[in-house]
Amino acid sequence: MNQEQQWLLKDKYNGIKTSEFESDLKRLDSGEPLAYIIGWQPFCGTKIYLGSHPLIPRPETEYWVQLAIDQIKKKENPKVLDLCAGSGCIGVALLKAIPSSTVDFVEIDESHHVTILKNIRENGIDQKRTHIFGGSLFENITEQYDAILTNPPYIDPNLSDRIGDSVRGQEPDLALFGGFGGMELIVEILTEVSHFLKPDGVLYIEHEPEQVQKIKELLSGIISQPDQFGIIRFSTYKK
Repeated sequence: MNQEQQWLLKDKYNGIKTSEFESDLKRLDSGEPLAYIIGWQPFCGTKIYLGSHPLIPRPETEYWVQLAIDQIKKKENPKVLDLCAGSGCIGVALLKAIPSSTVDFVEIDESHHVTILKNIRENGIDQKRTHIFGGSLFENITEQYDAILTNPPYIDPNLSDRIGDSVRGQEPDLALFGGFGGMELIVEILTEVSHFLKPDGVLYIEHEPEQVQKIKELLSGIISQPDQFGIIRFSTYKK
C-alpha cells in the first residue's frame, strides 16, 4: 500500500481491512481527497471534521495561525473574527488554545455552518463563546475585533492548472477562486477591514506570493511574511 492507503487504514479503520475499507480505496483511486474519506483533518491541536466538504486545512495555514495564536493570547479576553471560515478550523484552533477568547465565524456557504458547529462541540468548546454568521465578508458584522484572521479564496481562475486534480473538482470552487487575479475578495477585505478592528487590532490574511505588491498598495503598513516553506504566504496589518 502507498502512504495514503496506509493512513486511511490506520486512521479510519484502526488497521483492520474491511469491505468498507476496500470501498474507500476506490474513492481514493478516483481522486477524492484522503481527508474527505477519513472525515477529518488535524489542525493546530484540534480535530477538524469535514462532513460538508469545506476547504481542507493546509499546513501553510496551520503555520501562520499558530503564529497568530501566540500573539493573540497576550491580549486580555480577545475577541476574534474568523472570516471566510469554511470548516471553522482557524477559529476553533484559537478558541481551544486561548480559553478566554471569543470567536465569531463568517461563512457565506451556509451548508458549512453545521460543520463549524460540530467542530466547536467536538473540540470541547463552549458554544456560548461563538457566533456563526452567513453573508458575504463583513455584510452582517457590526462589531470590532482584537484580531481578524482570514484565508479567503485567492486563486486566479486563469491559473487553475496550478492546483492538482485532487483539488480541482473535489474541493469547493467558492473557497478556492478569488475572481480576477484572485484578488477580488482580498481587495474588499483590505478596503473595509480597518472599520472592524479595534485600536491595536490585527489582521492576518493568507494569499499568493505574487499578490504581495498589490496588497501593499491597497493597505499602508501591511507586512508580508513567509510560511514554513519560505514562500510569502500571509500578511499582517496592525491598526
